[in-house]
Amino acid sequence: MITTPPVRRSPPVGTILDHIRTLSLTPWASGSIQAGVDLPQTSLPARLGPDAAPTLPASAASADLEVGRRVLSLEAAALRQLAEGLEAGGFARAVALLSGVTGRVVVTGMGKSGHVARKIAATLASTGTPALFVHPAEASHGDLGMVVPGDGVLALSNSGETPELADLVAHARRFGLPLVAISGRADSALARDADVALLLPAAPEACPMGLAPTTSTTMQLALGDALAVALLTRRGFTAADFRTFHPGGRLGAKLSRARDLMHGGAEVPLAPPEMRMDAALVAMSEKRFGCLGIVADGRLVGVITDGDLRRALAPGGAAPQSSLLARTAGEVMTRAPRTIGPDTLAAEALRLMNERSITTLFVVADGGAPVGILHVHDLLRAGVA
Repeated sequence: MITTPPVRRSPPVGTILDHIRTLSLTPWASGSIQAGVDLPQTSLPARLGPDAAPTLPASAASADLEVGRRVLSLEAAALRQLAEGLEAGGFARAVALLSGVTGRVVVTGMGKSGHVARKIAATLASTGTPALFVHPAEASHGDLGMVVPGDGVLALSNSGETPELADLVAHARRFGLPLVAISGRADSALARDADVALLLPAAPEACPMGLAPTTSTTMQLALGDALAVALLTRRGFTAADFRTFHPGGRLGAKLSRARDLMHGGAEVPLAPPEMRMDAALVAMSEKRFGCLGIVADGRLVGVITDGDLRRALAPGGAAPQSSLLARTAGEVMTRAPRTIGPDTLAAEALRLMNERSITTLFVVADGGAPVGILHVHDLLRAGVA
């Protein structure tokens, strides 16, 4: 069991004030954090001022680039090591435990691990696994009430000895909640208390001092993604499910269906095959889509587009203007046009338009009956492209 050391979990106010004075910062405009404590009235030092704009020589820029590449290389190597060392038994057991949770997966962690835990909770929730983040320090002051029977706990701590996790871990054990740990130490208190411990390899932090959580938090985040994707795969989570949780933004637009964006009813430009082309041109102009769907026996059998007309009237085309206007729509139409169904994803509709260099697609039901029309401008307005 993780035990809490007999020290205050939050630094005393005096410690915070000492730190503020060391940096020569003013925490608030005036006044004090507590009665009887006077704060120095100072301004931001020049090195932190708003006009501070460092200029770097080329050699410094080159050195920065080298550091950046070194960090990325170190973290990439750590991820490869994590993937190669991932144990099938442990990972599969963790996925099975979390998929069996009937409530929510409570993700928790302190410090940088806490920031990663927030992101993992958000990813889980958006991919079909109900989840929330609970701050371990707040849990000790009432937020344990958010963790109830039926929930599961995913706890992150690189050392596995984070004292703030003690109460939440004890709460999980008391109520028999599944507990999965992500830790860098197999012999840590957290790893021993967990039902399943997913261990991070002993990879060096990218910080030159080896102190700042960098490589370790990257591995935590990646392992959280691996759990989330394994869970959504196990649940059979689909693009339609994804859109349910992502109705806004570009993701939501791309996952929209043709039925959500199409024009229907009287807006759809339709005509019978026997309509003369002079009347067909009037119908095309009225609907403003630059095309006309030809319907016979309730089915879309062809289309006439502005491009068809230009090609027919061009030198060497199918007919002179006088002859074209006297013909019927059925004689001029392009047969067996490309169509989509009402449930076609908006992104797929855009791909088809780009592939065929067209600007409209008719939407037809299973029997071939036209139920709508989708224009590329509809997709652009929705933010699909």
